[in-house]
Amino acid sequence: MTRTVRLAGMALLTLLVGCATRPTPEDRAHSADRLAAKRDWAAQTLEAKPFQLRAYLPKAAADDTLVIYLEGDGFAWLTSTRPSADPTPLTPVALQLALAQPSGAAAYLARPCQFIATQPACSRDYWTDARFAPEVVSSLDQAADQLKTRVGAQQLILVGYSGGGALALLLAARRDDVARVVTVAGNLDPQAWTTHHRLQPLKRSLNPADQRLALAGKRQQHLVGGRDRIVPAVLASAFNDAYPPDTPSRVYLLPEHDHACCWARDWPSLWLKLQQDAQASMRDQR
Repeated sequence: MTRTVRLAGMALLTLLVGCATRPTPEDRAHSADRLAAKRDWAAQTLEAKPFQLRAYLPKAAADDTLVIYLEGDGFAWLTSTRPSADPTPLTPVALQLALAQPSGAAAYLARPCQFIATQPACSRDYWTDARFAPEVVSSLDQAADQLKTRVGAQQLILVGYSGGGALALLLAARRDDVARVVTVAGNLDPQAWTTHHRLQPLKRSLNPADQRLALAGKRQQHLVGGRDRIVPAVLASAFNDAYPPDTPSRVYLLPEHDHACCWARDWPSLWLKLQQDAQASMRDQR
């Protein structure tokens, strides 16, 4: 009895400490603001029905090509069965990647309800079962148009981290101005991913694997970590192998990387490698 009470007390204490130390949504937003400000980037709120979306971009940016970084699923779950009340990421990896890009125009685009979870359209469905819903893709599509106009770009490169990888592909499938899709630890086939982890299927979400015909002509570079247990490398390989042989799509396996580490740290060199490979691939196709 005493042991049971002590164990229960320790569990409660751990829970309370965890709640006390987890940054609030406001703290997370302020942290992202500070991170962006170090590179002279500023937050923007984009009207992209049915949502308002948070974006970060340089105060002065102009280029023919704009690279848009799409955030992952963020802080979507408190536990394996309990969604969070606010999906604002604890660590905005896609923002870190955007800020680390060594050259060219870049912008960051958060997912619906991240950083702005109090808007009327936000329900927990949009960071759980409906995270890749048609209205989510439509909203990001509108936001991409706005960012493209602000920079004066003619074409886009979409970079999606984690669940943002699925959305980058879904956007590319419906747009004719996407020169390339890059995914980082990307969830490329949500149905295969839920099956792998024995999770409930995302019934209200779209799946890039169903858009292969539209995607087969898109240049793609998929970076996966050999130590990633959240989105295992085998899933990206299976997704890529299902394309016709002449599809300009490639998987890059980084054996020592996992789902979070160390993409942002290595991004400057990785980005240069991706740029060089894309240019070489285009020359080979001429």
